[in-house]
Amino acid sequence: MAIENNTKGKLVRWNEDKGFGFIKPDNDNADIFIHISALKSMSRAPIVGDIIHYETGFGDNGKTRAINAKIEGVPQALALVPIARKARPERANHQIRNTYVHRTTRSTRAKRGSKIIPIMLIIMIVFATYSRIISQKSYPDSSKSEIAKIAEPPKLAEAFQCQGKVYCSEMTSYDEALFYLRNCPGTKMDGDNDGDPCESQF
Repeated sequence: MAIENNTKGKLVRWNEDKGFGFIKPDNDNADIFIHISALKSMSRAPIVGDIIHYETGFGDNGKTRAINAKIEGVPQALALVPIARKARPERANHQIRNTYVHRTTRSTRAKRGSKIIPIMLIIMIVFATYSRIISQKSYPDSSKSEIAKIAEPPKLAEAFQCQGKVYCSEMTSYDEALFYLRNCPGTKMDGDNDGDPCESQF
């Protein structure tokens, strides 16, 4: 596991979130920076106290850093891929909770939708039935009104004449009121327009 012509030291600090830390070399030199990418062949991430074997290199900023590092006693990974930082338990729990909440929300919405559709269908059926009943009830009245407008019997035309009467109080009989309603202009004897004049009087 040792690297030829390498240096080793103890990992004294490690920032798991940012993936870097510092090694205290065995030769008592100044602490040296190490990034997780330098340990890409390891099967686990480093922890404080690990003995690290490394070579010395320089970063983009010109500062010394550990490269080609290995953790003493830790086997290499089968594939040379970067080591994924361990997810914090609280993060894992948070993801699980979020997944559960999303699934529960979708399930609740699906249940609400399955309940709403039958209710809407029932409302539509009730409304259609009610409209049909109302139209059936109103049809006889309209038919009666249409029938009432058929040409009046000859006897009414012969018995009465338009003499400027307008109100029910001026009528002497239902037949006279009916004649005025059908033949004379300006009458005010059929407030509900059903073709039946002076209903409260006769």
